[in-house]
Amino acid sequence: MRNSRWRPWRVIAAALLLLLAGLLIYAWQPDLPVDGLKARWAPPPSQWMSVDGMQVHWRDEGRRDDPRPIVLIHGTSASLHTWDGWVAALIPRHRVIRMDLPGFGLTGPSPDGDYSLQAYVDHLSRFLDQVPAQRVVLVGNSLGGQIALAMAFEHPDRVDGLILIDSAGYPFQPKSIPLGFRLARSDWTAPIARYLLPRSLVAASVRNTYGNPDRVSEDLIDRYFELNLRAGNRDALIQRFRQTNYHEGSERIAELKLPTLIIWGGKDRLIPPENGERFHRDIQGSELRMFPDLGHVPQEEGPSVTVAAALRFLECLPCDVPQKAATEPGAAPRPQ
Repeated sequence: MRNSRWRPWRVIAAALLLLLAGLLIYAWQPDLPVDGLKARWAPPPSQWMSVDGMQVHWRDEGRRDDPRPIVLIHGTSASLHTWDGWVAALIPRHRVIRMDLPGFGLTGPSPDGDYSLQAYVDHLSRFLDQVPAQRVVLVGNSLGGQIALAMAFEHPDRVDGLILIDSAGYPFQPKSIPLGFRLARSDWTAPIARYLLPRSLVAASVRNTYGNPDRVSEDLIDRYFELNLRAGNRDALIQRFRQTNYHEGSERIAELKLPTLIIWGGKDRLIPPENGERFHRDIQGSELRMFPDLGHVPQEEGPSVTVAAALRFLECLPCDVPQKAATEPGAAPRPQ
């Protein structure tokens, strides 16, 4: 009698174990070595530069005589590819530099495990020293915007203008957080997230950041999926969330005197549009362009309309470039 009484529970336990085993088989994803990812994600004009013990994946395109390059800085779990839709429009008139930040893309994890805002600013400064690029316009999305702001405060002699795109920098209350971020941020689930990353989870997380999820292509999901599997990136993401202060330096934002364009997706559910309006109020002389149908990565979701706003802003920046350099064949005249 006793054995027959417990038999159903044994069946249920066995079924649960089989279900868990099936889930592990489905979701388990090993790290991918960087050399195996280069063929698809680092064709020319990709380059590699040794900075802070890392081989930084970067690209340098456009006008070689541009004395004030545009530097594009991506956000969390993204890569330099998020700017693909902007680059073709920018390079006829500008030199355009972009890189994979430490912990992301093909650059991979930082050897010292430091993903603080200060570490990113120091890394960017050393990267620009080696390019070399002395004076730049910084363009940053999300985390990249916060890095751009901090760089402007710490190295004001190097930053001639800012374009902040759905930028971190102020406290915010998200309406929705991508599932992959939630797993990596929690002390309970982070150890699991280190090993389990089904493509479906990445797809859901990417769609969550778009204003219109139908714009997310299978190739785009492949890119986020494969680059987040780059060896070391999942550990780096967990460490970065533990070290992140999204509003570090917010008390200084109102001190900015730089020409600043603020671009925001009206359907951003991670950092709400109210934060874009706050940047606009606090940064004297700034311009705000709100795109009602776009989400948290408007430069990727709506590249043509957002880069058009950026080009108008760039053409209006004060220019101290000698007239000869500004009017060489093929160059567009710059306002003086």
